[in-house]
Amino acid sequence: MSITLTAICRKVSPLAVFMLLFQFSFAQYDFSGADKMLATAQKDISKNGVVLVFKDGKPIYKKEIGEMKMNEQVPIASCSKWLTAAMVMILADEGKLSLDDKVCQYLPIFKEYGKAYVTIRHCLSHQTGIKQDPVSLRSIVFKKKYATLEQEVIDIASKKEIDYNPGEKFFYGSVGLDIAARVCEVVTKKSFAQLTTERLFRPLGMRSTTFANEDFEAAPNPSGGARSSALDYANFTSMLLNKGVFNGKRILSDSAVGLMMQQQINTENIKYAPAVAQGYTYALGSWIMSADANGKGMVVTCPGLFGSFLLIDFCRGYTMVVFTKSLLTEHKKEFYTKLKEAFDTAIASQNCN
Repeated sequence: MSITLTAICRKVSPLAVFMLLFQFSFAQYDFSGADKMLATAQKDISKNGVVLVFKDGKPIYKKEIGEMKMNEQVPIASCSKWLTAAMVMILADEGKLSLDDKVCQYLPIFKEYGKAYVTIRHCLSHQTGIKQDPVSLRSIVFKKKYATLEQEVIDIASKKEIDYNPGEKFFYGSVGLDIAARVCEVVTKKSFAQLTTERLFRPLGMRSTTFANEDFEAAPNPSGGARSSALDYANFTSMLLNKGVFNGKRILSDSAVGLMMQQQINTENIKYAPAVAQGYTYALGSWIMSADANGKGMVVTCPGLFGSFLLIDFCRGYTMVVFTKSLLTEHKKEFYTKLKEAFDTAIASQNCN
């Protein structure tokens, strides 16, 4: 009997210690302000949603609203762009490409059609100059389906006109990220869906995240077609917050993360940006809400049309992930900004203004 009890205790004790530490991490902060806001969140954001806050790689706040769960896979629209940019930076770390390489170095068709000066950096920062339409629900739902990413990018190179010189203007859309993803395929000789699963999602424990198209006969959509869960995406943002390291394993170099957060445009160069990003500037795959004097993003975000809102506060050292099942609107943006203020108050820092 005593031997059995001892064995049980040995198994239970580590779990009990973890739970105590988990409860302690929650107890450090007063989240009553955030709780009060989210108590009526159904009228402000969605009937179904998840809010997660991670600090030091651990959850310090979690809230499931309605029937949505933190490990539930949902389409994340433009939040896909941040993942695509990270995949490009992994290859840059390995010396397989450089941000300032011309796309035509890997895709010669771009030189044939007068797009020889488009660089990978232009692609990740929406400065290709290639003509495209503003982002809308209709443009996503009725986006032309291609069997492969190669076919789509050939059409971009051969059929879309140049609207302005690369690097002159910022126009938020899908073209640049799709081109960059195709470069990744050429460099690695792997499909983008397979590549991201092997090199990004598995190392980050993102088991519910994929670029594989639900229509298996259609190409992946690197600019807006990923599916993920709030818990998965919190792993990704925690890795960026921790300078490229996740659970002791380096995913990206510190310098690569720094480049991803560096301002690439000025507000006067913006030709088009969606309403929910008005007032922000842009880095590589994400928006900059606030930056230091050198243009380094201190608070960065990557909102998605299908209701996801993600941010990293490098100054206060936390990441906030909000996933919902309703479209992102300007009203929701205002709500998320106020929700961040509530978390800022709880996670006080003398060094952040």
